[in-house]
Amino acid sequence: MRCPYCNYKESKVLETRDTDNHSIRRRRECLKCEKRFTTYEQLEKTNLIIVKKDNSREIFDRQKLLKSVQIACQKRPVSTEEIEKLAIRVENELRNAMEKEVKSKKLGELVMEELKSLDKVAYIRFASVYRDFKDVKSFKKEIENI
Repeated sequence: MRCPYCNYKESKVLETRDTDNHSIRRRRECLKCEKRFTTYEQLEKTNLIIVKKDNSREIFDRQKLLKSVQIACQKRPVSTEEIEKLAIRVENELRNAMEKEVKSKKLGELVMEELKSLDKVAYIRFASVYRDFKDVKSFKKEIENI
């Protein structure tokens, strides 16, 4: 690791900590100028492919997932932090399955499962779009299932 102050190639690690966003924080000291700096290391993840209903494929995008969950949670007592944690849990679940390709149906079911325990109204909102409710009966049926 090069020192950001003097560009020297060697430093020593003074402290290592895990962070909340799945990275490692290291406090370092340059062996030449003795200045301290912080580095963050993050595991490089392979691309996760989502297979959509029409069999088209796209790379998993956590921001897209966050946006759809945020829309479902609009004007609900759900914090941004809770939404971000939900997205991390869903992504981790998909990656832990050790599959390179995941059907969008599985992704949607995971999100609905998480939303159901987080906020029932947000769950119904998300389900109405995901399951493409056509009428009030569809809403009523889903509400009765909760």
